[in-house]
Amino acid sequence: MSLHIASCRPPAYGINSILYQRGIYPPETFTRVQKYGLTLLVTTDPELKNYLNNVVEQMKEWLCKCLVQRLVVVISSIESNEVLERWQFDIECDKTAKDETVPREKSQKAIQDEIRSVIRQITATVTFLPLLETACAFDLLIYTDKDMAVPEKWEESGPQFIANSEEVRLRSFTTTIHKVNSMVAYKKDSFP
Repeated sequence: MSLHIASCRPPAYGINSILYQRGIYPPETFTRVQKYGLTLLVTTDPELKNYLNNVVEQMKEWLCKCLVQRLVVVISSIESNEVLERWQFDIECDKTAKDETVPREKSQKAIQDEIRSVIRQITATVTFLPLLETACAFDLLIYTDKDMAVPEKWEESGPQFIANSEEVRLRSFTTTIHKVNSMVAYKKDSFP
């Protein structure tokens, strides 16, 4: 496998980890897989699996063309539609990466080690994030270059920020093409 292709891999395991760790779907709808030297949980729910596969395939194409600036996983209350968490992955792309004559100096192992660190941090967030005490849903927001053709069933959305939020920066990782900085914002308790 070439590093160029590996560098265009969307964060499907990170999304699955967030959905599992935050209890958006029942734990019994996830199965264990080995990836990056970790045991990860991925959905077995057919509708969710199909949705994520469609998004990930489209995103892979855009990542390889350096057209994505940000991926956001928004978690909101089903009852009130209030945004409770906002997981943000900012993506910087080295546009010279399309030039095959420029050597790429990062090993697959180094990339996987960094990705493993980010996924471990996602898992560790349950120790400090507030409990989600209501049924929740999620949305995926993908920030791309302007004037891009988007798939027919996709629609534009606002940024879905959280009023009165706390932010925690997570680890970043780099591939031969992309640098990904991550953070989670969550609703502060209204109590002093």
